[in-house]
Amino acid sequence: MSKATTIQAAAPRPASSRTPVRRAARGVWLGQWNSAVTSYYLLAGATVLLLVLGLVMVLSSSSVDSLQDGDSAYSVFLNQAKFALMGLPFMLVAMRLRPSFYKKMAWPALFLAMGLQLLIFTPMARGEKGNTNWVYLGGGITIQPSELAKVALAVWLGVVLGRKMALLGEWKHAFVPVIPVAMVVIALVLAGKDLGTAMVLMLIVAGALFVAGLPLRMFAIAGAGVIAAVAVLVVGSDNRMNRIAATFGGQCDEAGACYQVVRGLEGLGTGGLMGVGLGAGFEKWSYLPEAHNDFIFAVLGEELGLLGALLVLALFALLGLAMLRIVRRHPDPMVKITTAAIACWIIGQALINIGVVIGILPVIGIPLPLVSAGGSALVATMLALGIVISFARDEPGAREALAARPNVVRRSVAVMGRAASRRRRPVVTGTDDELG
Repeated sequence: MSKATTIQAAAPRPASSRTPVRRAARGVWLGQWNSAVTSYYLLAGATVLLLVLGLVMVLSSSSVDSLQDGDSAYSVFLNQAKFALMGLPFMLVAMRLRPSFYKKMAWPALFLAMGLQLLIFTPMARGEKGNTNWVYLGGGITIQPSELAKVALAVWLGVVLGRKMALLGEWKHAFVPVIPVAMVVIALVLAGKDLGTAMVLMLIVAGALFVAGLPLRMFAIAGAGVIAAVAVLVVGSDNRMNRIAATFGGQCDEAGACYQVVRGLEGLGTGGLMGVGLGAGFEKWSYLPEAHNDFIFAVLGEELGLLGALLVLALFALLGLAMLRIVRRHPDPMVKITTAAIACWIIGQALINIGVVIGILPVIGIPLPLVSAGGSALVATMLALGIVISFARDEPGAREALAARPNVVRRSVAVMGRAASRRRRPVVTGTDDELG
């Protein structure tokens, strides 16, 4: 072979020859994205990863304080794992139910949630740090009814607004019964002085109304009313005003109102790119208050670094993307509205929690969904995600595709088994006379 021929053979292929390969790869990616089961796998995968990561971080961030309190280093972790196991059946059952079931249960579930919330006015109520939003049921079980109210309100809004979508241009249909009922639920939560959860409930209502197609002029008026109500609640509380001043006031006492945020930022800054190592964090040694709860993202950033923090953000982004996909693809208005309400709850709450940790929002006291310690919040979030996963299973073509997957697996296993049996079969050579 001549030198010229060698050089010509080694030359790279022109771009035009690589274009079909790129187009084929792009076609495969688009095919996977347009698959009927993409939403299902995105939701299930991101939920499981966040749940496992949350259990690991609860163990890491709570062990020191548990030992200081005279308990086992695993006490908070085991409690969180117990609630995760309790929430798992609710999520699995919710995944298997059809939207028709949720339409039937919307009103009873809402009344049940409101009834449980009313228990904060009874001797069964329990308070912590100024909030009276827990109920003791006996046997060592304490629940937070407002978390269950989030699920019930999201489903109820989907059912009511889904039936009235064509009438939402009229004021009476746009606001009745949605606004009065939602105000009652929010008022019951505010009666326990839990402004953070009340704000999340407002996000749920806003997301449902927006996707339902509420005219923008009505949406703006309702939003102005909500902002005014929140402003009144904030001005009427010295504690809330101090938190806002600590965030936006310019000067803040780092040993007082700003202490928690400063410690959280120091933890995030210490982590760098890769983190100091799982379990090797410094802030959880009684320096950062609520390290295993509201400020667990700071411990995560310290121990797992920027990459760990970005992983959490990416997983929440996947949840949001999958829920947006359901809103766009599912034909049922109830499913669209309920999914949007749950998305505003989970993604909005995550953004608020992270915003508090990095110091751009005042300290509100909202946990990071699926990651922070908290039994009622974990069970309610798992139940809500189970409902959304059931909607993903109900997307056009999704049930048929999921039903076909086991058959494909069984056929593949059978083919592999036959191929293996052929390889194990002895090979006989020679003539018939030689074999006797």
